[in-house]
Amino acid sequence: MAKHAIVVIDMLNDFIGEKAPLRCPGGEEIVPNLQKLFKWVRERNAQGKDDVQLVHVQEAHRENDADFRVRPVHAVKGTWGSDFIKELYPEKGEYIIQKRRHSAFWHTDLDLFLREESIDTVVVTGVWTNVCVRSTAADALANAYKVITLSDGVHSKTEEQHQHGLVDLSIFTKVMTIDEYIDAFEKGLDPWAGAGDPENKVK
Repeated sequence: MAKHAIVVIDMLNDFIGEKAPLRCPGGEEIVPNLQKLFKWVRERNAQGKDDVQLVHVQEAHRENDADFRVRPVHAVKGTWGSDFIKELYPEKGEYIIQKRRHSAFWHTDLDLFLREESIDTVVVTGVWTNVCVRSTAADALANAYKVITLSDGVHSKTEEQHQHGLVDLSIFTKVMTIDEYIDAFEKGLDPWAGAGDPENKVK
């Protein structure tokens, strides 16, 4: 059976919450949804099942990172802002990827980890839909993974940005809700079935 990695992107103090310098208000809305998803994955893992794994992605910039030429200073490595929000904190055994660019694949060992674990499907969640989520999903496809986007597990600064991001992601991923994803997986179906836009219908 296929093995999935749920890649949780940048649910960090510098993105989530009123004090966040690069606040993503939509990210606050998806916290309860992701908590439900985490609970499901962790219960499976506790039963000895490793067919779905949580992978936590953490921006960890150097102090004079090139990213700060175009964006506010945020998520500097070792600071509170770069740490995960307490509601979605990684647990022991869950893999953490540190990144300095939008994509969780760019100059990280994410691809190596996925291949070591024989994972063939990347499920993207987190923030922002139209930036880091989209970039990570695009690189997952470029590395020949199946890609699923959980529409109520991702968000952006605004609803408009979020919806535009989902349109882009629908071209090359399977877009579905968390409940739809869990239901398909529990029924032994491939949640990725029907992915993308093979007939060029997306507008």
